[in-house]
Amino acid sequence: MLTKLNKKRDEKGFTLIELMIVIAIIGILAAIAIPQFAAYRERAYTSALKSDAHSFANAQEAYYADEDTYCSTLATLQLPKYGAELSDNTTPLNSYILCH
Repeated sequence: MLTKLNKKRDEKGFTLIELMIVIAIIGILAAIAIPQFAAYRERAYTSALKSDAHSFANAQEAYYADEDTYCSTLATLQLPKYGAELSDNTTPLNSYILCH
């Protein structure tokens, strides 16, 4: 009987307690990292919208210099002649709202 117990103690592997501690540590790290990631994403999105607004404002002024009136369509401002560009982090709908 004692030889069976000694054989079980010699087996390699992790105990249940060790695995539970590792899972708890991973959970704590995830609880810290996920809100930080969301904040970084929000700041990047806001920065992209500001950049788009600046790009479209410059394009509007270029259009105004050529036509003596402001443009009413995004497609015209996105022509190479005026140079307005949408960032990869924004959608056309958000930029439409931004320009109107």
